[in-house]
Amino acid sequence: MLTPGFENLSTGQLRNYIETQEEKDYLLVDVRQPEEYAQAHIPGSKLIPLGELESRLVDLSSDLNIVFYCRSGARSQAASLMAAGSGIPLKKIYNLSGGIMAWNGATLADFPKVKVFENIEDHAELLLKSMDLEKGALRFYAHVAEKFADQPFAQMIAPLVKAEKIHAQSIYGFWEKVSQSPPPFEELFENLKGDILEGGEKLETIISRFETIEDNPCLGLIELALNIEYAAYDLYRTMADQTEDERSRRVFLSIAQVEKSHMQMLANAVEMCQA
Repeated sequence: MLTPGFENLSTGQLRNYIETQEEKDYLLVDVRQPEEYAQAHIPGSKLIPLGELESRLVDLSSDLNIVFYCRSGARSQAASLMAAGSGIPLKKIYNLSGGIMAWNGATLADFPKVKVFENIEDHAELLLKSMDLEKGALRFYAHVAEKFADQPFAQMIAPLVKAEKIHAQSIYGFWEKVSQSPPPFEELFENLKGDILEGGEKLETIISRFETIEDNPCLGLIELALNIEYAAYDLYRTMADQTEDERSRRVFLSIAQVEKSHMQMLANAVEMCQA
């Protein structure tokens, strides 16, 4: 599998890293919002809000290892991917898993992961499952868009709903060529369950988790969406790496690139949320 170009660190690994490295050799970068940074941050960290990161990457020294962190690890994971794929010469890039919550001993509830492609070897079945995962993401975004239709941040959801269906249509184009008597796309997509998302999270669980967010649902939505889009990116890069069909590979890489653009869009939307 093609690697994303960065390494995840646990809090224990980061603490050991800080204790054993010279201060001149690394930089901690907090990608949260200024008000979050003002409330609490890891000592010695530099604030670069995620929405500003793309334009400020050139300011980061190529001689330093960069460690990104945020509240829960979602925004910093996107930041690490953006930095790794920017083309700007940086040294080593790290992401703090769990963010400052884990650093302070708090945790977020884990999603019950399932192995979405376990025991699937048939290429047609693999493509069909991929369309089902896209349906799951679409259902989550559609639910959020409907529930928060009166909120300003809901406007960033509509493009994601549309994109998931477009992705499924792209995959369908390959699936119908390797399937016997394939039904029309609309009929097939309508009948897909869509109860699992790309990262293996159950739809009902992620919806339940989102609806229990009381403190800043806007920020909670963005962090959940970043996790969904990163999982999708990782999935399609993996599928591109594993397929022997060059046309399928190009489609999967194209979709992975779009997932990255979604992460950038979500990064830019963080400033819409008031902590």
